[in-house]
Parts: sequence; C-alpha cells; structure tokens
Amino acid sequence: MPLLDDILDNRVLGREYKRGVEQGVQQGELTLLRRMIEKRFGAVPGWAEERLNGWPPAELEALGVRLLDAKSLEDLLA
Repeated sequence: MPLLDDILDNRVLGREYKRGVEQGVQQGELTLLRRMIEKRFGAVPGWAEERLNGWPPAELEALGVRLLDAKSLEDLLA
C-alpha cells in the first residue's frame, strides 16, 4: 500500500495517524468496559464516567480484568 506507506513516512501525518489509531483503541476499550460495568453493576454513574474517560487503553484493559473480582463499582475504581 504505497499511499499508506507515504503517509506513515511523513513525520506530521504519520504522527496524526498514529494518534488517531491510539484514540480509536482507547474508545474501543472504553466502550467495552462500560458495557461490562453496566452488565455487572447497572448504569455507570457520572463520577465513574469522568474517572474512566482519561485512562489509557492499557489501564482500561487491566480494569476489565479487575472487574471479574470487584464486589462493587466503588471497589473497582478505588
């Protein structure tokens, strides 16, 4: 894919592309985690949404694993 290679080789566009991919991954992780939390504990309150929104994908993924053992939403996000 020559066009994609050209974009990725460009310092500015390649950086923007990479940032977009990272944001997409974060949104995907966040969406899945929200659905899992809702299934386990019910609707996600505003305070929990605010806390989750800034977390990077790796932390969201780790939180998904901790969700398996959490007794409450407060316990999960403590």
